[in-house]
Amino acid sequence: MSPVPALDGVMAMDELRATADHLASLQLPTGMIPWFPGGHCDPWNHVESAMALDVAGLHKEAEQAYEWLHDIQRADGSWYAYYGNDGSIEDAKLDTNVCAYVATGVWHHWRSTWDRGFADNMWPTVERALEFVLSLRRDDGLALWAIEPDGRPWDYALMTGTSSIQHALRCGAHLADALNDPKPHWRRAADEMILAVRTRPEAFEPKLRWAMDWYYPVLTGAMVGDEAKARMGNGWDTFVMEGRGIRCVSDEPWVTASETAECALAFAAIGDMDTATDLLRWTRTHRRDDGSYWTGIVHPEPGGKHAEPVLFPFDEHTSYTAAAVILAVDAITRSTPAANLFVG
Repeated sequence: MSPVPALDGVMAMDELRATADHLASLQLPTGMIPWFPGGHCDPWNHVESAMALDVAGLHKEAEQAYEWLHDIQRADGSWYAYYGNDGSIEDAKLDTNVCAYVATGVWHHWRSTWDRGFADNMWPTVERALEFVLSLRRDDGLALWAIEPDGRPWDYALMTGTSSIQHALRCGAHLADALNDPKPHWRRAADEMILAVRTRPEAFEPKLRWAMDWYYPVLTGAMVGDEAKARMGNGWDTFVMEGRGIRCVSDEPWVTASETAECALAFAAIGDMDTATDLLRWTRTHRRDDGSYWTGIVHPEPGGKHAEPVLFPFDEHTSYTAAAVILAVDAITRSTPAANLFVG
């Protein structure tokens, strides 16, 4: 078993275990991991939490999370966008990025456990999910963002979503090779998406206000090398509140621990471990005594409307926030075999 990661000044080993235990405490008997007690669940963040459980060695709990996805997958390979705490459908939209992410998670679990039996069991789920996503590509190879409950597709693609989808396709292709069922068309589809991310920003719905559109092409490996380093440097002044974290949107002082941890993953991906570590250290402000993390903090700015830091949403501490911090610690320390999903 791989050692539980620790990062000096950011998260000690017992602190990471406490954070993982908090995630495990949220898990329902069905395997669902909601955002918080009594909260809803979306499959993307559910997978992120399962990946964090694997980093901490809680493999049984991670398997239960994936088995829940296996059990509720729709016949067309998709999942709904949001599920209520009781398993009811809260938002019936079908989001391509949400549906693709299971491939990243199952490949991460394979790298964490080398459990062939589990991978064989989940393979049809992964295959159906990725084929569903590819069925929604436009003529230029980009997957539409979502489909409404009445079947009407949205007419645009997203930079963040496409970056994540191409990463999921590449993870799925690795899993396919490991299981002796190669899917070369998944790699070709990922390559088309990468080319669009790198060379055709106009192909995506403009979301420049959002930090994720800045760092996700780098976090997911769609941009690498000097191009990736330049992108991260160019966005620093726009999205970073020095000593505090990453603004989720450029025009407000709203710092979120999940965006800060994900941005740390992006800097780790380009080999800048010092900046990645600094960013993670700033998430300590969000850490609670039970190992969970406040979702966001509004920080005061000169002449701004807030005189003191304010939690937002009020009193919210989310599973996906804690999970992002765990994954970033693992990527920086390269403690587990699965860390290379983000740092190469």
